[in-house]
Parts: sequence; structure tokens; C-alpha cells
Amino acid sequence: MTQPYRLSRGGRIDRSRPIVFEFNGRPVHGFQGDTVASALLANGIHLVGRSFKYHRPRGILSHGADEPSALLSVDRGAGRVDPNNRASVVEARNGLRTTSQNHWPSLDFDVGAVNDLLSPVFVAGFYYKTFMWPRKFWDRVYEPFIRSAAGLGKAPTEADPDRYANRHAHCDVLVVGAGPAGLAAALAAARAGARVIVAEEGAEPGGSLLHDTTSEIGNRPAAGWLADVLADLDARENVIFLPRTTAFGYYNHNHVALAERISDHLPGDVSRMPRERLWQVRAERVVLACGAHERPLVFADNDRPAIMLAESVRVFLNRYGVAPGRRIVFATSGASAYTAALDAKAAGLNVTLVDLRPEADCGPELGRLRAAGCEVLTGHTVVGSKGRKRVTGLLVAPIGSGGRIGSRRVLPCDCVGMSGGWTPAVHLFSQSRGKLAYDKAIDAFVPGASAQAEQSAGAARGTYDLSACLAEGYAAGAAAAGTDERCDFSATPTATGFQPVRSMPTDADPTKVRAFVDFQNDVTAKDIKLAVREGFQSIEHVKRYTTTGMATDQGKTSNMNALGIVAEVLDRPLPSVGTTTFRPPYTPVTFGTLVGPARYALFDPIRTTPIHEWAERQGAAFENVALWRRAWYFPKDGEDIHAAVARECKAVREGVGIFDASTLGKIEIVGPDAAEFMNRMYVNPWLKLEPGRCRYGLMLKEDGYILDDGVVARVSKDCFHVTTTTGGAPRVLAHMEDYLQTEWPDLQVFLTSTTEQWAVIALQGPKARQVIEPLVEDIDLSPDAFPHMAMRVGSICGVPTRLFRVSFTGELGFEINVPSDHALAVWEAIYKAGQPFGITPYGTETMHVLRAEKGYIIVGQETDGTVTPDDVGLAGMIAKAKKDFVGKRSLARPDVVASGRKQLVGLVTDDPTLVLDEGAQIVADPNQPVPMRMLGHVTSSYWSPNCNRSIALALVAGGRELLGRHLYATTPTGFSRVVVREPVFFDIQGERINA
Repeated sequence: MTQPYRLSRGGRIDRSRPIVFEFNGRPVHGFQGDTVASALLANGIHLVGRSFKYHRPRGILSHGADEPSALLSVDRGAGRVDPNNRASVVEARNGLRTTSQNHWPSLDFDVGAVNDLLSPVFVAGFYYKTFMWPRKFWDRVYEPFIRSAAGLGKAPTEADPDRYANRHAHCDVLVVGAGPAGLAAALAAARAGARVIVAEEGAEPGGSLLHDTTSEIGNRPAAGWLADVLADLDARENVIFLPRTTAFGYYNHNHVALAERISDHLPGDVSRMPRERLWQVRAERVVLACGAHERPLVFADNDRPAIMLAESVRVFLNRYGVAPGRRIVFATSGASAYTAALDAKAAGLNVTLVDLRPEADCGPELGRLRAAGCEVLTGHTVVGSKGRKRVTGLLVAPIGSGGRIGSRRVLPCDCVGMSGGWTPAVHLFSQSRGKLAYDKAIDAFVPGASAQAEQSAGAARGTYDLSACLAEGYAAGAAAAGTDERCDFSATPTATGFQPVRSMPTDADPTKVRAFVDFQNDVTAKDIKLAVREGFQSIEHVKRYTTTGMATDQGKTSNMNALGIVAEVLDRPLPSVGTTTFRPPYTPVTFGTLVGPARYALFDPIRTTPIHEWAERQGAAFENVALWRRAWYFPKDGEDIHAAVARECKAVREGVGIFDASTLGKIEIVGPDAAEFMNRMYVNPWLKLEPGRCRYGLMLKEDGYILDDGVVARVSKDCFHVTTTTGGAPRVLAHMEDYLQTEWPDLQVFLTSTTEQWAVIALQGPKARQVIEPLVEDIDLSPDAFPHMAMRVGSICGVPTRLFRVSFTGELGFEINVPSDHALAVWEAIYKAGQPFGITPYGTETMHVLRAEKGYIIVGQETDGTVTPDDVGLAGMIAKAKKDFVGKRSLARPDVVASGRKQLVGLVTDDPTLVLDEGAQIVADPNQPVPMRMLGHVTSSYWSPNCNRSIALALVAGGRELLGRHLYATTPTGFSRVVVREPVFFDIQGERINA
């Protein structure tokens, strides 16, 4: 097992547990605890991919989530290959198979690298200027070419076999980030007794303390302090620790979305485990301790493999025991790189450091590094690099008086660690709608005014000194838990000074230098300057024109450098340029995590009633209505849908039919102000409705258009049993809740959805009373004692019931509400009792025909969101004396009361056998020129066995003024003449319902 760049000691890896995985088909050796990036570096592999546009060789830039270059496809087995995984985040394990992306035929020899030679053509925005003509080339040449060239990895074509979980959680304090500040915050909040959740995107908590081998906290090694704090927090029942969990979105009311990686890092068969889990956390307060991102330096050819961030060099050395190179040059404009250089020197590596700052501006770290035997070149700039597939040298030059660049010098090296300062990770703070403020002292935007119950701490708000980070984090955690406790931590001072730099001074022609700002999208400093010269001054426009900051790292390594370059070209202060929008997700999130278990049947769930299995045994055909599976019709041997529905319709009109109406929405409205609430929500009056009586209710939206309808029973003085349409139950409840909470919070009313609690058995037909009379207890079913639109409470078959005498067929009818657990038993008892009377089960299609024969509307079929009560002939329901109700003012709008509105009418065809198509358009003259004037459309159309002809309902402009007139409806073969009539076709006087 050869790992030529693995240090002989050190790191947090488990050297007793070797692992082997594949990279481009070759074995790579590592240890438990490695990431793919650290293992590749341990094996001397720096070339890991190609850039997006120019196909330039790309290596590992970072050690964390901000990695823009080292993106790999990961084969997870079963044909499942996921693209664009950051090598710095993927944990290495036995059997893992990884491949590089965006090249052909191989990583070492990529034909696409010819784009690099054509870079003078592929400048910023070249596609806007190139793919314009000839026009016909777009569909056949340009678009196919762009689509084939777009992207880095290839999206998987196989279905995702993995499982994903979803969890909702509440806590007092959510701490995002488990570095020094985050751990201190969690400790303070936990000690105060708060319920704490700590989300850390890394495999283990600790942040910078995991690779800090020299600092002390409280006169003891930082690693010891870390171990004690973790043990303390782990022992507390009020703390939940979530490693491998990224907070990717911060939404309203302290709702934070987290993506937890559960099983990708585990060896063996994990098919029974979820791969990832989506946490939706609602926190009373949030502490953001997300740390900061190191900025790359912008100089010519700064993108060669083995040129990486200085702090990442330190991480690979101290956390993973890997030397990214044997001869390392650190290039910096600040102090933090000195710490990395000292650690590299302590690991036995050859170290040189190049500092842009004059020697007088360097701090005490300069003397310590020179004392360690390292060459330090102060007042030097970097003007380029050498090498192709790995850096072999760094070109540097001194900066003389007046900014004059001196003679170049090549520093041989096999690794470069660069550092241009630090940028606080303000993404989540910005997503929370907090306002950023520019801090000139650290040349960065930091959290300003908060919009939610949130506080940033540590490097996330520009505090880089270790002692200050700990104290700030502790204070934030204590404040989040409602205390003012403070804790002063004595820690080794952190080297933090630096000189802001947008791009390194150079002696070369700026128009020929390719100094990369966005490493993934191949955006250079001159691209950004070109965009500004071409008139793009808004940073959002520059971003889109050049694609800087639009890579998978969301600009974590590129945004501040890009902002600075724009500010320089425009000669404006950087704050006036502003920032781009920090949109979620913070890092890429798999679709599986977002979808969770909502796939297949759970994505499109089907709800069934307690009678469903009985209907299946009877051979029912089913249809989907909203989320419900409903019996459509019950065919007998040899019957098609038309024959079955005709038989069922006849049975209901002549005998008795039984129908499962359990899918109706049910809402219990209870409280002293229940009647007043009903009076405000519905158009008709409710205050004087007596307990034990029912009323048909019509509900409007604010615009005066019909939202829903249904029968409502007053169970008692303070209780109403409301029914809604099957598909309308959720929106009606939400509509009611909205008004109760925002408009009338003074009303003492409670709303409860009872759709699942009550099953409804509709018994309809002239013999309905005879069927249930022997089964009902404590209720007098005689017409005088129990009239139409009454409700009684009693029992049926020994089961409690709310018995409604209502009808949606126009026949004598009862709706039997019973607890769902007893519904099947009651149904079977009624069905058995009805056998002597020829009881017939019927489905939704028959229900539609029967109600259409009576002209009863269905909301969503006779209405389309623009229909008023008057349009469907229900204006008489509107209470004239009511002071107000939802939608009342809109009913007086000029367009609502204007003549010529579409109104509900009945239609009969000249040919009684012709059933019109629903949706068929209606015109006055079929011979008028195109475009014809459409008067309306057919809303419902059926063959009526009880009328022995076809019938239809329609919305027609000025329909009630056209009664008796001939119009024409479209058919597949042309037009058919129809006669406009009242929308009631059977039992026009309505006598049967009161039998």
C-alpha cells in the first residue's frame, strides 16, 4: 500500500483501518477518516478534473464545502451514478467508485482542451454575441451544441433506489456550525436549560480546532478543550447533535432546513437505511456560527492543480496527515497563512512564503517563521505559475517604490498555498432577510440588522481571534437561551491582520493575463472588467453576463474578489457595488432529500373510505377524485358504464340506492361565537337556524366568486357540522382559519377537521325510510317529526349517528354520519336490510346524472373561479339584511352586476340521443366568420335514463334571457342545434324530496 504523500504521524485518521476505493478505475489507498480529496492527495493525485468552459486541468482547491473544482461522479451501485460531488466532502470508504468529469477521451488527454487555445474568442458573454445568426442555425446547430456541451457531470438516467427520510423538529436554540463559536454557543444555551440542536456539516464537530495543533484554550491544548466540551454536550439530554448536516435554507419564522447525510459514508449494505434526511427545524432563536471562507489570490494561471488555499494545506497536514506537496510556497497578503506555513515546516516540508505586504506591515508571525528556517519574501507579488497538470513553480517579483514591479523570480514548488483574506459565511444570515454591512477593517460584508430572532457569532460575523470567537459564541448562546451569562476564554492569540487585494499586481499586459476568479466557470478578472466596460454596472448583471458566482460553490470563493474588481473598474467604494443575492441552497442538495419519502404512492397518495374494500368485492370501477379513490359505478356481468349507470339511476328513482359519501369534507365549528362566524363566512344567514336543522351554505372568495358549498347542520347552540365538497375540504378549512386568525381573532371559535372521523352513507330513493326505520334508535323518522333539511342525533345499529335528512338526488334521502371505525358494519347492515326493497349501490357517475337531472350544481364543474351566486341562479340565498360576509362588497362591482354575464341554463339537443361533450363551445350562429363569438360552454352533459334523453347544463352569456331560444354547440363533426331551457329536467316541482 503506497501513499507517498502520507505523513508518518499525525492527523485524526484511523491508521489501523486501511481502505481502498477507485478513482478513474485505479485503486486509491487511504484510511478511515479520509475524504476522497485527502486520500487522492496522499497518493500524489492532484489532477482530478477539467474546468467547465476551457477544459483546463483542475485540482483540489479547498478542504470543505466551498470546493469549486474537484467535482467527481460517484458510483453508488445499482447503476446509480451521482455527478458533481465535491471530493473534499465525500468521505472515502471501501469499494467507493469515483470518476472525474467533463473530458473526452480521458482526463490526461482531453480534446476539449482546444477551447483553452480559443479562449480569446470565448470571452465573457460570447454566446450572446455569437449564436444570433443565421436564425435557422439556432434549432439545428447552436442549441444542440450548447446542450451537449453544457454541464459538468452527467445526470443519472436510472431511478434513484435510495430511501430518504423527513423530520420536523422544534427547539429553543438552533446552532448552525460546531466550530469554536458554535460549540461555545451550544454550551451556554444547554447550561441554561434550553433545548438545543447543533447542526455541523462536517463529519465531526470542532471546526478549526480539528486542525489547530498549536493553540491553547485555558492553558491546555485546544484538542483537550474540544473533547471536554463535546463530552459535556453529549451527556445532556437537552442537546441534539447532528454531524454531517448542512443548514441549506433559512426561511420565515426561524424555519431552517437541514440536510443530513446518513449512510453514504458507511461500509457494507446500507439499503435498509435512509441515505439522507431532511430536517425542518422551527427554532425560537438561531445562532449562526458558520465560519468564514478563505479567499484565493487572483494572479495569472492561479488555477493549476496543486494550487490551493493556504488553510486547506494546513487542514490536510494536521487533520488528515497528508502533505499536499514536499516543496510548498505560500502566497499571501495576510497573517493567517504564516500559521499554515509554520505547521508545514513542522511537518518537515520545504517552505517559502511570499507576502504582498511590506515588511513593516507584517506582524510577529514574520519573525517566528524566519526563526523556523523558512525564506520569507515580503513586498513581493505573484505574477504567474508554471506547470500544466501540476504546478512546478511560482513566478514572483518584488514591488518597488511607486508600485513598480521588479525582476521576476521562479520559486520551484509542487504545491502553492494562497490566502487573500477571509470572507464571513453570511449566506444563511442573508437568506433570513438580514441586512449586510460592510466592515472596512476586514474588507468584508458582515451581518448587520437582523430580520428574525437570530444572532451571528465568531468568524461568521468577522471575528477571527480564537478567544473572541469563544466569548462571542458563548454570549450568543446565552442570549438565545434568555440569560446574560458571559464567559471569558483565554486562548492563544490568532494571527488575523491582512491587506485587501483584488488581483495581484503584475508586470504583464492585463489584457493577456488570465487570472481566474471563478475556478469552476473559468471566469477571469479580465472577463469581469470587460463586462463593466460593456455597460454592466449592476453586480447582478455582471454575475449573469460572466457567470461568476453561479457555479456549484455559489460564489463562496469568488464573490468578494469579483465585487472588488468591479468596484476598482467603476472607481466606487465597494459597499456601493453591493452583493449578489444569497439564495438557498447553501450547498447543493439532492432531489431525493427534498422529496423525502414522497415518491410513488406517497407522492400522489390515494385515500380510501371505510367502504372501499366492500366496493372492490362488488366489482366497482373506481375513479380518482381529489386525493380520494371513489367508486365510479358498479357494473354487473355484461354491463358497460352506460348500462350500469342507467340501471343505478332507475334504481334510485324507483326504489332505493346506497352511496358512499364519506369523502365529503367535514369541519366541526364550535364555540360561543360559532353562529356569528358562520354568518360572516357564508352568504346566507345562520344566527336564527335552530339546532337540529340543516341549511345549504354557499361560500365566496373575497372577489365574490363561489369558493365552495355544502350542507351545514346546527348540532347545538354552539356547534355546527359543516360539509364541503370532496376536493374543497383543505382550502375551505384554510380559508376559515385565515379569517379567524387574521381578521376576527376576537371570535371565540374552534375549527376542527373531522373528515376522517365521520363516514357518510347516503341512502336515496322513495323506499329509503322503509330500509333504515328498523335500524334507527331514538329517532322518529316520520315526515312530520323529521322533515327535509333536518338533523337528529341518535344511533343506528347500536352505533352513534348524526342523521341528516338531505338529498343530492332530489329524492327522499338520508345521510347517515357514523364514526369511521363502525362505517362498514353499518353499511353492511343497511345493505342487508335493503335487500327486500331492491337496494342498489351506486357510484359517482350516477350521482352526477341524478343531480344534473335536478339542476344541482357541483362546485368546480358548474363553476370555474369566475362564477357568482347569481350566475348559477342562487342569488336568492344571499342574506340582504346581513351587515357583511366574505365577498359581499365584491358582489357590487360593476363587472359582477353587468348584463351579459354567463348564467347557468339547461340545454337539450334536437337529437335526443346526442350527448354533448363537456366543454363544448356554444355559439348563436354556426355560419358566422372565424373567429366566432363564443357565448359559453357546456359544464355537465349526460344521458338521462329517467328523462329518456340527453341533458346538459351550460354557462351561457345572458342565458336566462335566452330561454326557449335555439343555439348551437360544437361537436366532433361540426355543430348541433340545442334549445335553452331551465336547468331542471326531472321532478320540476320538487315534490319527491318531501315524501
